[in-house]
Amino acid sequence: MALFDSIFRKERTEPEPPAHRGYYALSDDWDDDDAWDDRLDDLDHAAAAEERRRLKWWQRDHWLGRRKRWWIVRILAALVALFMVLVAWLAITAPLNKSLEPIAAPQITLLASDGTPIARNGAIVDEPVDIDTLPPHVVEAFLAIEDRRFYDHWGVDPRGIARAAFTGTGGGSTITQQLAKFTFLTPERSLSRKAREALIAFWLEARLTKDEILERYLSNAYFGDNVYGLRAASLHYFYRKPENLLPNQAAMLAGLLQAPSAYAPTRHYDRAEKRMQLVVQSMVAAGYITEAEARAMRPPALDVRLKSDLPTGTYFADWALPEARKLSETGYSRQALTTTLDARLQNIARRVTSRAPLGNAQVALVAMRTNGEVVAMIGGKDYEKSPFNRATQAKRQPGSTFKLFVYLAALRDGWDPDDTISNRRIEQGGYRPENSGGRYSESLTLQQAFAQSSNVAAVRLFGEVGSAKVIETARDLGVTSPLAKGDPSMALGTSTMSLLELTAAYAGVAGNAFPVEPRAFAVPERGWLERMVDGPSSLSGSTARKMEQLLGGVIDGGTGRSAKLSMPAFGKTGTTQNNRDALFVGYAGDLVVGVWIGNDDNTPLKGVSGGGMPARIWRDFMSQALGTSAAPSRPAPTDLPDPGGPVEPLDVPDLGDIPIGDGNSRVRISNGEAVFSTEIDGVPVDIRVGENGIGVDEQAIEEARRAAEQRREQAEQRYEDVRREFDRELTEGN
Repeated sequence: MALFDSIFRKERTEPEPPAHRGYYALSDDWDDDDAWDDRLDDLDHAAAAEERRRLKWWQRDHWLGRRKRWWIVRILAALVALFMVLVAWLAITAPLNKSLEPIAAPQITLLASDGTPIARNGAIVDEPVDIDTLPPHVVEAFLAIEDRRFYDHWGVDPRGIARAAFTGTGGGSTITQQLAKFTFLTPERSLSRKAREALIAFWLEARLTKDEILERYLSNAYFGDNVYGLRAASLHYFYRKPENLLPNQAAMLAGLLQAPSAYAPTRHYDRAEKRMQLVVQSMVAAGYITEAEARAMRPPALDVRLKSDLPTGTYFADWALPEARKLSETGYSRQALTTTLDARLQNIARRVTSRAPLGNAQVALVAMRTNGEVVAMIGGKDYEKSPFNRATQAKRQPGSTFKLFVYLAALRDGWDPDDTISNRRIEQGGYRPENSGGRYSESLTLQQAFAQSSNVAAVRLFGEVGSAKVIETARDLGVTSPLAKGDPSMALGTSTMSLLELTAAYAGVAGNAFPVEPRAFAVPERGWLERMVDGPSSLSGSTARKMEQLLGGVIDGGTGRSAKLSMPAFGKTGTTQNNRDALFVGYAGDLVVGVWIGNDDNTPLKGVSGGGMPARIWRDFMSQALGTSAAPSRPAPTDLPDPGGPVEPLDVPDLGDIPIGDGNSRVRISNGEAVFSTEIDGVPVDIRVGENGIGVDEQAIEEARRAAEQRREQAEQRYEDVRREFDRELTEGN
């Protein structure tokens, strides 16, 4: 009864019944039949709801209610609508043309300025294939092993997935899914990626024909040996076009797709042969060939002719490649781009750096024209052992080579090379730098201070000019590295920058046109109108001459005497605190060259300063590059003002061992003779000056040369042993 009460008890106002008229109807004629029907329907629904309430959720009748069916239909409709929206969104936003492009960057060959190939980088690719021109057995081999029902499914094949799971034949993914994966997605393994892969596969099936999908798949698939696409693979392994492939050759290529690196026949022919037999059996199972044809099919012979004897990377190539990719056209064609590298100068740079007695230290060298065209680059002693480019990637302190910006800022501010500045110790303030060797005097001219690389004079000049003007000068010359405003130690080169950036700044001074942008590819000369509207900045004629006067004084009679040439040369030495970095940057003729020596772990160098080995490497490079010889060992007299202080070697307390100039050459007094010790091509040499004149121990020199040659041969042998061991481990690992 409670059920009936709940139905008939309505929350509504009932009309008052009319007054009794004194007679009764003889029939059951209701005025409100619809209301009565509604009440009966409500009764039926309430009874059905009460009955379903007693049912458990897992029972079938629980879900057959009309209202629940209503919700289920709408949920399914919403899911279908969402799927259609996702497909439409893909159709609008996804770049379909990506499936027309190679999935790996095509191979680029970099040429020296004279056309000599110097490096190759990138994948081996070729033009896309056309399904209509391929023999049937080529297409059938790939379909049999990769996607037998390719022409029957809509991008995702449940039957193929089940067959792959139970038989191990074929892949779980269709060809369309594989095209979606390597064209649009990353190789991550996750359910979300598989869902996106299936969605893109449906979209590709809706937008492209089956033949178009297959063409794009075959034109981009990876076949091992850095080869992408069927055309490139057939030429690489069999030296024939894909239109001319034999059935056994097509079967072997089709078998490579599952694991290209593991099955590459050039290295693992036995594996490729076994995989080929599986492809042949799949073709039999698919009805493409008969058992007799399968038994008659023999493993094909390789015909690999396209071999590269060029390195895939060098210091210069690694630096130039990003710009080369911007210049290259998008497509499948391989390209050769001419760089600014000069093969002759690069060989000179390699020769002079490898000949230097570096020990465990590293070396970097950059040579460029005054317009920024890099003509030689050394980023370390051995690219194979360490491809890290110390010329472009390493950020190290430039030391006293940074004084260029301090003194140039002073010249721009009205100072002259003959103006004097104090060279006394700095005994006040929080920053108290010291001069190398403890050499001080009352005062020095700017030219003397720059030539002798006086630290106290540079810091005082920095304070006189102001850090803002020094930083402005550095920025004008193209320096982009951080520079701390107001830090007096910046005058001594405590801010870090790359050797390439520093050399480009010196190139701006050498050509009096800045900033200079280092580049690996020549650019067309700008017209006079363009140069007038947006041309480079330059120094005034007098300021440029004064700066060259300072730079020339360093080599003529200053810390850079070891870099002296028989022609005008300009440069600056640099040695950082505790000899962690040693640099020489300068220019002569139309070449601007920077040399750096240091340890990768930033530990101090032993007996190496900027005026020593870096200056000698610079001199050796320049003398060979420009066809000049080094200047005589006895420097020509220079007309410099009196420094006003004690004259060397009276500043040295112990006459038994006197450092000369760069610190690598020394003089000692022994038995009434002056013994001058230095190095020639890494060989120590003692020159004795006494009553009997000048004497040289030729036997000692010859013995030292033989010892140095023996050490060099031993180092080369060790390198060969390491390389062979590395190749052996690599072969065993594969």
